[in-house]
Amino acid sequence: MDDLPRLISDRLAARQRHVIDDPAPRRAAVLLPLYHDGGETYVLFTRRTETVEHHKGQISLPGGAEDEGDAGPLETALRETEEELGIPRTLVTILGILDDVYTFVSGFVITPFVGVIPHPVPLRVNPHEIAEVLSVRLAAFRDPSKLRVEERTRPTGERIEVFFYDSGPHVIWGATARIMKSFIDAAFGDDRA
Repeated sequence: MDDLPRLISDRLAARQRHVIDDPAPRRAAVLLPLYHDGGETYVLFTRRTETVEHHKGQISLPGGAEDEGDAGPLETALRETEEELGIPRTLVTILGILDDVYTFVSGFVITPFVGVIPHPVPLRVNPHEIAEVLSVRLAAFRDPSKLRVEERTRPTGERIEVFFYDSGPHVIWGATARIMKSFIDAAFGDDRA
């Protein structure tokens, strides 16, 4: 993993980021946390509880809605990660920022940040928000055969692609899957092996 953070940082910095400037939707931010263990790089995900307001039971990246006092989306992502998982913001090394993502159902604009966390890092999971913590090998997302795409029609009649990644008994889909696909495309391009 010695060269991987530099590669990711360089590739994210070299691209034009898509920003959604519409002030109407609520703003949110997430952290795509990477860590290295036993020769493999992993992505840390959470499964949300059935009692949270949005995206009940779904696999997500740590993060959430922007608070009034947040200085910007990076502070939101780091604050929410600390609140949900107990990972101190001082332990996160930010590698870059991905394209903004709009959530069709809940109406959020999400700004995703890619960061590295140390391993092992002790977690203090917030049981009111997080039902489970999952680690998925980064290689699984780099394998094109692991991505499933379905076309759906929104109530407006617009046709959209919905991405799915299967991870054991869990399915990563929706905005989280779009963020992961955006990350893989931006950081690795056609170099997926």
